[in-house]
Amino acid sequence: MGLHNRYEHILNSQFAHLAKGNNIPEEQVQRLTAKYESMMHALHKEQGSSLRIQILAEPEVQSFINEHAAILDSSYQDVKMSDVMRERLNRSDYIFSGIKTFHELHEAFPKLTDENGNRKSFNDFYNDVQKIDSTYNRNYLHSEYNFVNASADMAAKWERFAQDGDRYNLQYRTVGDDRVREEHAELDGITLPIDDLFWHTYYPPNGWNCRCTVVQVLKDKYEVTPHSEAMTMGEAALQTDSKGIFRFNSGIQQKAVPDYNPYTINRCNSCNIAKGKTNLAKAPDNELCAACQLVHACWSKNKDNAAEKFYKCDTENGELRVSSKHGRTEKKENVRVGTYLANKHGYKIDLIENPPNVKSADSYNHTLGITQEYKVNIKPTKSSIDNLIRKGAKQSDNIVLVIDSNLSMSDLSNALNDRVKRTSIKSVTVVIDNKDKTYSFEEITTNGFLIKKADLK
Repeated sequence: MGLHNRYEHILNSQFAHLAKGNNIPEEQVQRLTAKYESMMHALHKEQGSSLRIQILAEPEVQSFINEHAAILDSSYQDVKMSDVMRERLNRSDYIFSGIKTFHELHEAFPKLTDENGNRKSFNDFYNDVQKIDSTYNRNYLHSEYNFVNASADMAAKWERFAQDGDRYNLQYRTVGDDRVREEHAELDGITLPIDDLFWHTYYPPNGWNCRCTVVQVLKDKYEVTPHSEAMTMGEAALQTDSKGIFRFNSGIQQKAVPDYNPYTINRCNSCNIAKGKTNLAKAPDNELCAACQLVHACWSKNKDNAAEKFYKCDTENGELRVSSKHGRTEKKENVRVGTYLANKHGYKIDLIENPPNVKSADSYNHTLGITQEYKVNIKPTKSSIDNLIRKGAKQSDNIVLVIDSNLSMSDLSNALNDRVKRTSIKSVTVVIDNKDKTYSFEEITTNGFLIKKADLK
């Protein structure tokens, strides 16, 4: 009840702002209620004197968590953002929903028995936990839904701001009506560069149902607010947020809900589990930490078992899609190479699934009808080229080799000639300074083969 009372106090302190905002469609709430009843059936079957953390992984509980997260996800389904950002925000919603569910189960567990310690019938038990459903999954969910909606909208805006770099300054703005909180009105008009640390802490939303926003402004049109003055005003505006729940930037952190929220503890801000690193050597030292680690593990498992989806990247020409099952470690680099090829040649390219423990290509080029493996050279040595081609030949017959080093053309040519003749490679596309040329096996293995920068287009 400690958490419940704390959360209730937090929400009541913002009561004047909770009645406004978006409403969750009733059919979504009804589905969640049905999932809640199913979850309570699973809890009613539990034995023992304490809540078993592993119940979070049970199908009925996972179904409830996923339904709760889906409601939060739906709050920003029409907000335009990159697929990568959307996936990160969805992950944040799931983790938040999982930890919240842990608290609901923790609060419901003692109600399994009566004052004499006897197990209640399910009907009696369910009647006693109806209020938990109403409180958490209607009252609290309404505020969380609106917060996530605002948070995701601001994350999408930050993503667009970041694309423009420092071309513009950013300006804090309120809606300007009589519902604006006095403390937020003080922030209206603060103007700072995008890289000012003010935006790391006081970027909206700055409270439950906060409607503040940030816009780009021309640098020569508005005077920049002194940093120290802005920080002082920001601190004054959020002084009622004694727990620091709203002091985060959803766009920078790529999270719809901060790691520290009404269901977590302050040290979640610096914990590796909250950052998604679940393979920890040290075991969690309390129930909340153990629950958090399990929720993160369930997210990873659900993602691995989920149906493959393709997310479209922004390109000026052609098309580039990324599989939800594409390898994480090389994704950023492969997106860069794929984007270059799509923009330059109008190719339609998919970055495809990379099954674990299997040598596979990075992409399928629909335009050319071939798989391709992307390799990037950063060391100006022949041995580096030899190593890249040797590994790439095990993944695809067609390699795209990007040279990001000052390797000489003669060393590059000699290294390719020496290694390719010992493989079954069909082609190597060499990319240097945003110019490229594709060479066939026959061309590369010819005596005297030499790449000339003038030949690259």
